[in-house]
Amino acid sequence: MKSFYEVLQLPSNVTTDDLQARFRELARDEHPDRFSGEAKKRAELRFQEITEAFNVLRDPKRRREHDQDLERPTRQGRDPAQEARVFLARGIKAFKVNNFIEAADNFDRATKAEPSNHQTWHHLALTCYQEERWTEKAQEAIERALELRANHPPYVKLAARIYVKAKMTAKAKEYYNLLIRLGGSDATVRKALEAGGPARSRASAAATDKGQEKEKSGLFGKLF
Repeated sequence: MKSFYEVLQLPSNVTTDDLQARFRELARDEHPDRFSGEAKKRAELRFQEITEAFNVLRDPKRRREHDQDLERPTRQGRDPAQEARVFLARGIKAFKVNNFIEAADNFDRATKAEPSNHQTWHHLALTCYQEERWTEKAQEAIERALELRANHPPYVKLAARIYVKAKMTAKAKEYYNLLIRLGGSDATVRKALEAGGPARSRASAAATDKGQEKEKSGLFGKLF
C-alpha cells in the first residue's frame, strides 16, 4: 500500500503544523503551472498525489485509518523483533548522515513494531532531540525508554538534556541529580542549570565532573 507519509517525505509522527508547512512547500515547488509540455502532465499527476496525501493526513480520522491500513499487511506471520531491527538499522544509517526526518520515521516504526524495546525509544528520543520542533516527542520517547530500562545513565543523561532544551528546569534538575547519584555528570546540563537557577558549589561541581567529561560511545559514535 502507498504511504502518504512517503509521498510527502515526512515521518509518520509528523505534527499538523509541519504537515501544513510541507504541503505549502511542495505546492509551491511542484505546482503544474511551473511546467510545460510533458513535464506539466507529470507535474499534474504529482500534484494530485500530494494533495490527496495532505487531505488524508490532515484529517485525524482518515489518518488513523491510513496508519492502520499501513500496518495491516505486516501483522500476520511477522517477527516484531526482526522488523524492529530492520527499522533500527535504517534509522541509524539516516541519523549518521543527519537525515533526521528519515531517521525519526524509522525509529518511530521500530517502536510500533516492538514497543517493549527500550533501545528503539532511546534512538527516537535522541533523533527528536536534534530538532527544536520535535522536543515534545523527544520527551515522550525518553520517558518511555526509562520506563523500560530505569536509571540507565545514558538515558538519564539524554533526559536531562531534553528537558534543559525544553526549558523545563525542574525536570532537568531531577534527571541531572539522578545522573549524579548514578555516578555520572554532564557539563552542558550543569552549566545550563547554573545559569537558570541556584548553582552548586564549585567544589561540588568539580567533584562530580572530574574524570567524567568524556562522552560515552553508542551506535551513532558519540551520543552527544
